[in-house]
Amino acid sequence: MGVFSRMGDIINSNINAMLDKAEDPEKMIRLMIQEMEDTLVDLKSSCASKMATKAEMQREKETLEAKSKRWDERATLAVERDRDDLAKEALLEKKNCQKQLDYAEIDLENYTQLISDCKSNIVQLEQKLEEVSLKHKMLIQRGIHAKEKQRARTMMSHASGNDAMMRFSELENRIERMEADADLSGRVEDNDLEREFSRLESDNAVEAELAALKKSVKGSAKPQKKEESNA
Repeated sequence: MGVFSRMGDIINSNINAMLDKAEDPEKMIRLMIQEMEDTLVDLKSSCASKMATKAEMQREKETLEAKSKRWDERATLAVERDRDDLAKEALLEKKNCQKQLDYAEIDLENYTQLISDCKSNIVQLEQKLEEVSLKHKMLIQRGIHAKEKQRARTMMSHASGNDAMMRFSELENRIERMEADADLSGRVEDNDLEREFSRLESDNAVEAELAALKKSVKGSAKPQKKEESNA
């Protein structure tokens, strides 16, 4: 495929339509960028070659113009010397130079147009390349965002599934059992403490009652001893 044929296909292509049909848009964009870069190199090389050819043709044109002028001067000189035969020969050479000069000017005009078109194509291709490169960066970002979004949806799907709800329910039940065991343990400790204090309080009451009983017994025993001594 020639450079200008590739150039036309690239410039006229609808990038969005191509990407919509592509199975791997990012890969396709990389290939397009590579092809554009290769085409751009070929296009610049072709343009440089045409510019060199035009410069050479310009020099040939200037040489023909100088020859035509010289033959014109010779024809004038021959007429001045009454050498009509030489004047005719000089005019024929001048005419021949002029004919070559006409062809050279046409070729120069064609090459000038080709070079202008080539430069215009280079500008368009560079713009297209910039557009595709930008879309490549955007596509990469969209791909990253799509993967993150898909990952989030997958996590949400797993979180809302029956298995996840069952595991959550089991965990909730386990925590409730742990809380109940902690409450029960606290109550057992409270009951033990209550019993200890109750025992202490009961012991105090018994001690007080025993002391009162002893005091009562001692008080009733003293009068009896006095009565015995009187007898």
